[in-house]
Parts: sequence; C-alpha cells; structure tokens
Amino acid sequence: MKAIIPVAGEGTRLRPHTHTTPKALLEVAGKPIVGHILDELSSLGIEEVVMVIGYRGDMIKEYVESRSEFKSLFVKQSELLGLGHAIHLTKEIVKDGPGLIVLGDTIFESDLKSALETKEIMIGTKAVSNPSRFGIAEVQDGQIIRLVEKPDKPIGNLALVGIYVLPEMSTLYAALDSLVARNLRTKGEFQLTDALQMLLEQGVVMRPLEVEAWLDCGKPETLLATNRRLLSTYPQDHKKNGNVIIEPVYIAKSAKVDESVIGPYVSIGKNSYVKRSMMSNTIVNQNSEVQHASLEESIIGENAAVSGKMTRLNVGDSSEIDLGAG
Repeated sequence: MKAIIPVAGEGTRLRPHTHTTPKALLEVAGKPIVGHILDELSSLGIEEVVMVIGYRGDMIKEYVESRSEFKSLFVKQSELLGLGHAIHLTKEIVKDGPGLIVLGDTIFESDLKSALETKEIMIGTKAVSNPSRFGIAEVQDGQIIRLVEKPDKPIGNLALVGIYVLPEMSTLYAALDSLVARNLRTKGEFQLTDALQMLLEQGVVMRPLEVEAWLDCGKPETLLATNRRLLSTYPQDHKKNGNVIIEPVYIAKSAKVDESVIGPYVSIGKNSYVKRSMMSNTIVNQNSEVQHASLEESIIGENAAVSGKMTRLNVGDSSEIDLGAG
C-alpha cells in the first residue's frame, strides 16, 4: 500500500512562521507535523509514501528523504487547484492498488490498522460544531450516503478529517479524471469530496472511520492546543538541573535551560537556549534563544532571539526581539 500525503499549501494562517518554513515542517511536541504522520504510517508497516509538494517543497523533500524507513516519491503541484487536483497528480505514480490518503496537517488518533484490512472505502470523520467549514458526510445505518464540501446549509456535523482508505486507487482516479476533464469545481477548486460523491452515486460503498482525536495544526492557537495534547501523552522524567520543570514538557537533549521555570505544555527544540525565563503553553523551535522573558501561549520560530519582558509572542524564524532586560 502507498500512502499519499498532500503538503503543497502555503499555510497562510500560520504566518510569519510559514514565510520561511512549510507548514508540514513546523514543530509540535518536539518534531515536525509531518514527522508525527510518518511515525504513524511507519507503525502501520507502510513503506512507500508519495508526497504532493509545492511551496518550499525542497525542504519537505529533504526531511522525508532523511526517513530511511520509507521509499519516498514526490509530485509537484504548481497551481493550488484543490485537494482533488493534488491527488489527481499522483495518478501516474500510484496507478492502482490500495492507497491511504492523509492530509499533511492532520495528526490523528484512530484504529487505522483495522481500516486498512477492509475491502470498502473508509473515510475519517469526527463530529464538529461548525460544519460549514468542512467537507461533511451524511451517514445512515453505518454507511455514508452523501458527501458535500463545505455546505452552505449543513447536512450533518460529521466532518471529513483528512484520512481516506481506498482498497483500489484506480476507481478514485477515474472519478478525478472526470472532474478534471469536465472542469467541475466547487468554490473554484477540484474537490476530492466531489470525486468521492461521484463514486457514491455509482453505488460504491463507503463507511465512516471514527477518529478519536483530530489534532488540527492550521492556526497558532490550534498548533498550541495540539502541542498540549501530544505532550500529555509523552513519558515525563526531566532532570531539573537548577530549573523548575512543570510537566508535561518536551526539552530536546541538545537544548540548554538555565535558571528558568518551564511548563506546563512547553516544547523546546534542538540546540535552543533558554535562560532566566518563565514559559508555559509555548513552542520554542530549534536553534533559538530566549533570555529574561516571561512567555505564555507563544510560538518562537527557528533561529530567533528573544529577550526582555513580554507575555505573548508569535515570532517568525530568524527574528530578534529585545523589549528591555528583565
């Protein structure tokens, strides 16, 4: 089975961080978003991944190729014409056979192992309070009967969370071929949801795959929420070394922390240095420096330097902030 991971988007809601780093490589709980996804795929025994890249795709290619457990292939999406278009671009590489599609900003908890053994299309779903923002599945007697992309009038509250298990990819590619050939777009884009709805109308059976946790990484506040959730599952036994550590936290082995109060829910990346600071609910990316600062609900990009007193920051890569010594 091949896994297809679309990661071509620019991640505009996560600027300034995505000015220099693609969204899939932003760190949460000590590793890139796509790193968590690849870990899950590796645990399922998947050995081949097809990445749909675009914005800063060379950085994603370098990271994925460093994961020696996978054979990795790459397709470039030059125009962002929708998820259906992204998947359609993989046709000549994947061709047929079973496939798993996972969106590149979707960290999830679900029983995928059982889903991969089924002979029916399985689509990850989770109940949401704001269904107009998502593709929505209408379910009857345990079977999906209709799919609608971001409906103006909600047909239900089961959102499509970005996980699709397909026993035969050629069936999906045929529907995508039809969409593209007929230029059938929704909200200006070729939607995967529309291609799957075509298959439903042809009598193809699809069932919902219950997703226990859907961890969104699309905005600063949801990235921090995902960081909290993941850290809560990590084993905790950090050496204090003169600091106050309020778990759960992640501190990279190569990071250095002096005379600081860290936590709860703090991630400090590789080769970063924190001195005489207090922080909670904060992500400090690799190769950054924070001194004499009080941070809460903050994200500090790579190679950034922060000093002074403040309570909340969203600082991009290679920035330098000095608001006066603490």
